[in-house]
This record gives sequence, structure tokens and C-alpha cells, in this order.
Amino acid sequence: MKETFNGDIGRIVGIDPAEQKLQVTYDNRVVDYEWSELDELVLAYAISIHKSQGSEYPAVVIPLLSQHYVMLQRNLLYTAITRGKRIVVLVGSRRAIAMAVKNNRVRQRYTNLRDRLN
Repeated sequence: MKETFNGDIGRIVGIDPAEQKLQVTYDNRVVDYEWSELDELVLAYAISIHKSQGSEYPAVVIPLLSQHYVMLQRNLLYTAITRGKRIVVLVGSRRAIAMAVKNNRVRQRYTNLRDRLN
């Protein structure tokens, strides 16, 4: 079992054409793939703000459109902006940025954590 899941981000670190194998690192863990398993891998050109939490990237591009008003929250914008090490680019409308900055209401989450801890 590879113990990889949808949304995991890895990097190809080795290709062995003779053995028909490929190696991918996920959080400093190397996972081997046979040629026949390569359809399980998909290139990632973007990740969500939630998935990026706790990480930094050299460059971050943040699309901000008013059509995505549910996601226009100050805390999410802050998290997205602070992921960038060298450059952060906001793409979208000024109206959407203003909506995000003004929206400091965090949606209540129902996790049943208290019940699970008891």
C-alpha cells in the first residue's frame, strides 16, 4: 500500500527506464511507482489555500473573483498571502479584494470535536 491520498503533493525524484519505475517524494517519504501505475499520478498546477497551510512557496498567485464570494474571507486571504516567500500576485478584481478584506467573519465549523474527545 502506497499510503498516498488525493491532494497529496509529491515531487518526482527518480526515473528508472530499465526497471520501468518512478520514484516520488511525499513529505520526505519516497514512494515507488511501476510504469503501470503512472495513471494514478496527475500533474498539479495549483493547490488550495487550505492545502498550503504550514508551507511556503517561492511564488504564489491568488485568484480573487467576486463570483467566489463564499471564499472571500480576510483570514483566507491572509493565509494565502503569507505562503509566498518572494512574490505574491493577486489576480482578479479590486471589488473581490475589498470584499475579502472587509469580511472578518469566520464561518462556524461543526466538527463534533468535543463529543469525540469525550
